[in-house]
Amino acid sequence: MLALISAAAVALATAAAPSIENVPPADHITVQVVTVNGSGCSQGTAAVAVSSDSTAFTVTYSDYLAAAGGNVRPTDFRKNCQMGLRVRVPHGFTFAIAQVDYRGFAHLAPGATGTQLAGYYFQGNSETDRLRHSFGGPFSDNWQTTDLKEVAELVFAPCGEERILNVNTELRVNAGSSAGTTSFMAMDSADQSIKTKYRFAWKTCF
Repeated sequence: MLALISAAAVALATAAAPSIENVPPADHITVQVVTVNGSGCSQGTAAVAVSSDSTAFTVTYSDYLAAAGGNVRPTDFRKNCQMGLRVRVPHGFTFAIAQVDYRGFAHLAPGATGTQLAGYYFQGNSETDRLRHSFGGPFSDNWQTTDLKEVAELVFAPCGEERILNVNTELRVNAGSSAGTTSFMAMDSADQSIKTKYRFAWKTCF
C-alpha cells in the first residue's frame, strides 16, 4: 500500500511539474521598461526591443561609459544601470533569463583594468550574486562577455503571476599605474550596432 501511495505521489508531482521548452510560444510577447535609473542609462538613453521570433530581447545604450585617469572626474570610474522590465508572455508560459551577451568598446592603458558586472532577479526575490568579467590593459578593442545559466540554475518567474524583471549592470575602470592617462570602458553605441542581448528559456505552466 505504501509503495502504491508513493508511486501515485511521484506520478502526481511529475504531472504537475512545469516543463522546460526549447521552442518559444507562438504568440507575441512584449517587454516594457517600467523603471530605469543609474548614471549609465539616464532618461532616454536606453531602448528595448523584442526579437521577431520571441527568443530574446535587446537593450541598446547610447551613454554608458566609465572612465578613469587623466582629467576624468573621480566619480566617472563607475557607471551603473538598474532597469525594471515588465515582460508579458502568453497564457500557460513562464520564462527565465538563460543567457545574456554584453558588448562594447574599451581603451585601457597599461596597468589599467576594466570590469563589467550584472545581476538579475524577479520582483519579490533577493538579488543573486552579480556575475563579473574583467579586462586588463593594454587593451583597445571591442569587447564581449556572456553570462550563461545551466538548466539547474535557471530562475523562472512564478506561473500565472506578473513579476517585474530587475536587471542591474555596472561598468568600472581602475587607472592603476596609468593614472595620468585616460582609460575607459563603454557599453554604448552611437550607431545602434552594439546591443545587449537577453535570451529566454521557456517553461509551460499547468
